[in-house]
Amino acid sequence: MLALRNALGTKEATAVASFPAHITIDGVAMAFGSRPVFHRLDCHFPRGALSVILGGSGSGKSTILRMIGGLVRPQAGRVLVDGEDVTRCGERELYNVRRKLGMLFQGGALLDSLSVFDNLAFPLRERTRLDEAAIARIVHEKLAAVGLQNVDRLLPRQLSGGMVKRVGLARALIGSPEVLLCDEPFSGLDPITARRIEGLLARLNRASGMTMVVVSHDVGSTRRLADHVVLVLDGGAVQGSFAALQESASPYVRAFLAEDIDETLLAEAPAEVAG
Repeated sequence: MLALRNALGTKEATAVASFPAHITIDGVAMAFGSRPVFHRLDCHFPRGALSVILGGSGSGKSTILRMIGGLVRPQAGRVLVDGEDVTRCGERELYNVRRKLGMLFQGGALLDSLSVFDNLAFPLRERTRLDEAAIARIVHEKLAAVGLQNVDRLLPRQLSGGMVKRVGLARALIGSPEVLLCDEPFSGLDPITARRIEGLLARLNRASGMTMVVVSHDVGSTRRLADHVVLVLDGGAVQGSFAALQESASPYVRAFLAEDIDETLLAEAPAEVAG
């Protein structure tokens, strides 16, 4: 990985350094049993930016989100959320960190037996002392933010794929988080619906200034959306703006970010990635 970082040059470092970090992953080593995921992962996610994590299947993209949320802990290194190291937090401290986070799961993760309204109201009823009138106001405010109305009584099985994603997004926003984590928000959607979700995330980010971290495998969407890109490679990562990474000295990085991928370059696994 050192050779790969050297090949990237200084443009990426300049792009990254211009934003303060909201989340920092420092020297993380992670394995599931005998399967290593990260040898040494160093990256950060700028405050207020829309960051996209790219990488191959099984590279650990979704694991990064779970580490940020304290759902899994690495064997070494630090994961800092707003300066708090979640790898060393007890349950009470971890709860306080999680209150700053919203999570949009890949499949929406709605409760099948609850209506749309009750799916959104559930965390407010569990975690706050708000009365029902205040809960209803917040629920409808978040549904309006994702472009939905008159859906209170619908069950998840009555929603289209795009509506499930939007309801899931509204629920992720219900606690007004500082950070929104999105795991493959465009997966399983037709191209038109995916572009709508893409535009919705961009508008929410620009309007609120919320830090967003999006796991994706869609290079075209990343090019349009991302202020900052973390490309997970060979147990580590390189990062920077999409444009800067496109100009990388590494042919592997350039090939990964090309929408018409040169399969021969990706198959060869160049020496600088293995280093």
